Amino acid sequence: MRLGVWMAFLALGIGLCDLGWAQPLPTSRSDLAYSFAPVVKKVSPAVVNIYTTTTARVQRRLPFPFPGMPQEGQRVQNSLGSGVLVKADGLIVTNAHVVKGADEIRVVLGDRREFDAKLVTQDERYDLALLRIDTQGEKFPFIELRDSDSIEVGDVVLAIGNPFGLNQTVTSGIISALARSAGGVNDSSFFIQTDAAINPGNSGGALVSLDGRMIGINTAIYSQTGGSVGIGFATPSNIVARMISTGENGGRIVRPWLGISMQRVTPDLAAGLNLPRPAGLVVKDVYPKGPGELAGFKRNDVIVAMRDWPIDDEASLRFRLATVAVGETVPVKVLRAGKEVVLKVPLTAPPEEPKRDRSVLQGRHPLSGATVVNMSPAVADELGMVEWRWGVAVIAVQPGSYAARFLKAGDMVSGINGQDVKNVADLKQRIAGGVSSLSIGREGLVSTIQFR
Repeated sequence: MRLGVWMAFLALGIGLCDLGWAQPLPTSRSDLAYSFAPVVKKVSPAVVNIYTTTTARVQRRLPFPFPGMPQEGQRVQNSLGSGVLVKADGLIVTNAHVVKGADEIRVVLGDRREFDAKLVTQDERYDLALLRIDTQGEKFPFIELRDSDSIEVGDVVLAIGNPFGLNQTVTSGIISALARSAGGVNDSSFFIQTDAAINPGNSGGALVSLDGRMIGINTAIYSQTGGSVGIGFATPSNIVARMISTGENGGRIVRPWLGISMQRVTPDLAAGLNLPRPAGLVVKDVYPKGPGELAGFKRNDVIVAMRDWPIDDEASLRFRLATVAVGETVPVKVLRAGKEVVLKVPLTAPPEEPKRDRSVLQGRHPLSGATVVNMSPAVADELGMVEWRWGVAVIAVQPGSYAARFLKAGDMVSGINGQDVKNVADLKQRIAGGVSSLSIGREGLVSTIQFR
């Protein structure tokens, strides 16, 4: 009886499969095969290992130093990372932090051939660097770039690099998020997030889609232990493409200037401007004769898109400006009095007006140890600032100085003793009269410090 019931169920199961109501079982080994091997074979020859040697000065600590004995020594530091061949003539892209300060750069290909590499250019704002090796006329394998705007959350990707010095390691995962901010990593803060395992040594390696094209350069991980926890960040290929086009001949990425002052739309601002959600950038000021004025921007316009790219915050605007070139004219969509308006904006390089008047402040006062310059659109671009105003910017602070107690690079010195500071000359004059209070602008907020 039991055998008969079992045979009946089996017959019913076969019947359901025949009707397409159930997934048929695999009938051959090929039905079980599911492999990324073809993609890996295509792209892995273009992923390289990068070894660097850096000579650092160190202070010797001797228990009984003798007169005339040198107190400084040298220490050789070795590090490793990854890189990607992006042209057949030996052009390699990697992270700037992989080769920063290196005296020697050695590149090892997947076939174990080794080459000395020369630094072509680097841009620490975007943590990218270009290297070149002498191919002696040989055409090397390289990876083509894919438009990073064409990928979506959930797409399957492969991360290829050399973690912990283990050559040609491949991990797989998906795109976990797009336009992710990872503060402090680089200036764009506009990353592709993936759960493909990325570990130390993967920096500068390739993040590729299943069509065998590169969508990003693996740059950083989020970890409390130093190991992979499934949160990795890659610099999008659209930034890499700009780096290649401008940096191949030694240039740097110049982010166009819009000639307007903006701030992020907060929930309170969204309510006050009758916006459906707190997203975009609201225009605060339009600079005379700048590209924004020529395009027709007005105060309280809300920037929501550039071309077809949504603009939700400062990071997305910085990223989009870095992917377009000076001299182009781009359409920018704004909300004005509840209506959508498209403005044609001519993109120009940020001017250095007024001149910097770079000064290192010294003496017995709270700003001693700070290096300051006159603020200009060019300085604001270098500091990665979207919201700023004319005045004095701090570009460096000497470690251990008095100013290091409360100042850092990127701060604005907005006032001394309750009076506005207009430029470096004005700042020096006010310092000479004594400093009883100091107003500092940082990330859109101004705080005042009192001194006795």
